[in-house]
Amino acid sequence: MNTTKGNRLHIGFFGRRNAGKSSVVNKIIGQELSIVSSTPGTTTDVNQKSMELLPVGPVVLMDTAGFDDIEELGELRIQKTYKALERADVAVVVFDNSMLRKDDFEFLNKIKEKNIPLLVILNKADTGMMNEDDFEKLKCFTDCIIKVSALFDNDITAKFKNALIQILPEDFIKEKPILADIIKPMDTVILVIPIDKEAPKGRLILPQVNVLRELLDIGAISITAREKELQQALSKLKEPPKLVITDSQSFKTVSEIVPDSVALTSFSILFARLKGDLKTFINGAEKLNRLLDGDKILILESCSHHPVEDDIGRVKIPNLVQKYTGKNLIFEHYSGHDFPSLIEGYSLIIHCGACMTNRREVLNRINTALKNNVPITNYGITIAKCLGILERAVKPFKLK
Repeated sequence: MNTTKGNRLHIGFFGRRNAGKSSVVNKIIGQELSIVSSTPGTTTDVNQKSMELLPVGPVVLMDTAGFDDIEELGELRIQKTYKALERADVAVVVFDNSMLRKDDFEFLNKIKEKNIPLLVILNKADTGMMNEDDFEKLKCFTDCIIKVSALFDNDITAKFKNALIQILPEDFIKEKPILADIIKPMDTVILVIPIDKEAPKGRLILPQVNVLRELLDIGAISITAREKELQQALSKLKEPPKLVITDSQSFKTVSEIVPDSVALTSFSILFARLKGDLKTFINGAEKLNRLLDGDKILILESCSHHPVEDDIGRVKIPNLVQKYTGKNLIFEHYSGHDFPSLIEGYSLIIHCGACMTNRREVLNRINTALKNNVPITNYGITIAKCLGILERAVKPFKLK
């Protein structure tokens, strides 16, 4: 299976119009991802390319519109550029040899505020170099600065990879495990996988595939079953399993079948830990006990999909939360990379499992929520909380 975008290092290329971002990106990937023109503002949207960048590994390169766009749709393009920054694990800012301006420093400061590793590329070295004063100012933001000519350099990719390795975030170099810190070789783990309307025909959903693959890498014994076969699967074991992992939508049925002595959690909670911050999500779920009539709840879905009948984010969770709280609540939904610019009016944010986005974007959303004093939690934790089994569902992780 190919590495999905959500599990790839996201590298965002930013800069002013006509600084040569697209030319640099095209040279790195060895093909034309973006149209190149001397006319400023040729790149009008975020162009993405998934690739293997050895020895770094699987990455997504994001070529963005200039943050100084002044065309009729410029403001919308700039908004998309800033949204791309929200999911960038690494920011690459491309400058030419012109003098630095106010908007350059504004963008660099935004990167610094978000604590995103920064690589600066000084392009158009064949036509001259940036003045020394501006060069020294750039060094206040990063020591990682390379000089290239997208037109004439044949070793841009090598220069780029060498610089990238210097600034890779620690959590990418040392990949976070899904289960490897709590499951040992030869442990038995049961995966409860319902086949419902949202399950893609002939395939498993991404969290199930990722968990199964890691269990195979660990050397654990994996058993898969639907809810209706779970009881029989348990009875066939000579010893109880180390852990049972279920789809969150089957939490109630599975929790009644699995003995209390056996550890139980869900795929969504595993991904809350992998992609976000489990403690913050657990604390956020406490807000469910304090909601009032008329409170607004924001539901975030990382993937864009056509809602199906009984959709988890648009039907099941709202119904479950309404029933648990006994309140008349207002639910608003955003999907994909969309995120409201103002969140102060929300009483709670409920995020999906985030299997289709990267950890950087989820952490940025968590940070935004905390700065605005808006509690944030996730699908699996919300479901477990409403069913009264949250304490059991997070017990395997030994949180302090």
